[in-house]
Amino acid sequence: MSKLWKLRGFYLFLGLAGGMFGPYLSLLLVHNGLESGTVGMVMAAGTLIAILFQPAWGIIADRYQQTRLVLILSVAVPAALAVFYRSEAWLVLTLVYTLSTIFSSTQAPIADSYAIAAAKSAGSTYGSIRLMMSLGAALGGYAGGLYVAGYSVSSIWLPFLVFNTFALAIACSLPKKAEENHMMSQSFAQGVKQLISSRIFLAFLGGSFLVNQTMTAFGTYFVLAFRSVGGATDQAGIALMLASVTNVPSMLFASQVIRKIGREKTLLAGALIYVLRWAIQVAFPYPSVMIGVQVLHGLSFGLFYIAAVEYVSQITSPEMQSTGQSVFNMVFTGLAGIVGNLLNGYLLEGGGVGMMNAACMISSAAGAGLLFYVARGTRRLAVPVPREPGV
Repeated sequence: MSKLWKLRGFYLFLGLAGGMFGPYLSLLLVHNGLESGTVGMVMAAGTLIAILFQPAWGIIADRYQQTRLVLILSVAVPAALAVFYRSEAWLVLTLVYTLSTIFSSTQAPIADSYAIAAAKSAGSTYGSIRLMMSLGAALGGYAGGLYVAGYSVSSIWLPFLVFNTFALAIACSLPKKAEENHMMSQSFAQGVKQLISSRIFLAFLGGSFLVNQTMTAFGTYFVLAFRSVGGATDQAGIALMLASVTNVPSMLFASQVIRKIGREKTLLAGALIYVLRWAIQVAFPYPSVMIGVQVLHGLSFGLFYIAAVEYVSQITSPEMQSTGQSVFNMVFTGLAGIVGNLLNGYLLEGGGVGMMNAACMISSAAGAGLLFYVARGTRRLAVPVPREPGV
């Protein structure tokens, strides 16, 4: 039971750190002299390089049983580098963001491997652990808005460093490896080949990519977009808090929804809510609506992410858990982050908030179409083939 509470505390501090820093990073970079389009290029470049390192993290965690070491590095390195965000040099900012992303990109798959194994062992649910990150992000997002409004965005790296230090202390106390990780019986390449040999799994990855690339419009550019339509920075913090708070009940009850309608239908439902949230913002591009629509964030991201992680865990063998989550994360966070940061940064700068939101609505609708194929395909596979009479 103590392990569950350690993991909950770890997710909480990660959420506080990310909630206070992540949404305001683009504002910090613009404050340091970069254009919004350049911000997208910096983030896309960092994410691209991080993707190349993602397989290595999975191999280290699974084959060499160094799950805790990878998790520690994923927190410690970005925290140590945060102080360099004070620089106004484009090259320095790009280098710092790239190195931070290389290490932080493995947080989700490695931490999720721990959480899923611990939840199964204790008879709990992954969502009941993961929701603490959303709670932390809610508090952090609101506190970040107050911090930026009351002090300066140039020092927003400081609370990021403090909260990551607490998360690091907890990570050091975790076991060396997640409970259900075994020695890999096949190479990383073989494991990836096995995963992508299924058209349904490829459709799942494609749908996840199209849906989650829209999240950069929220995670990276929300504060810039909100201010461009007349919103205040402290009000942006309220919107960020509202978005994360709604994740808490969503993740808490996600397992019940999954048990009732299945993982695939839960994924589809989450994707359709993505379409709705962007459609509302296309129709009503006002600060008050941009705040209110965040109540849909929990139903969209919360349900989608929990169902996706559990889906990958279900179809991945025990010795390939970290690797399987890494492959998913490469697409869901990595590729989607690159395309989303470049595309949405370009759209925001060239066409404004309306064009960016419309593109997000179309992309999430296309993703929902692929996930509909996944739900139908999985249902067909689950139906037994009728036997011939007399056989």
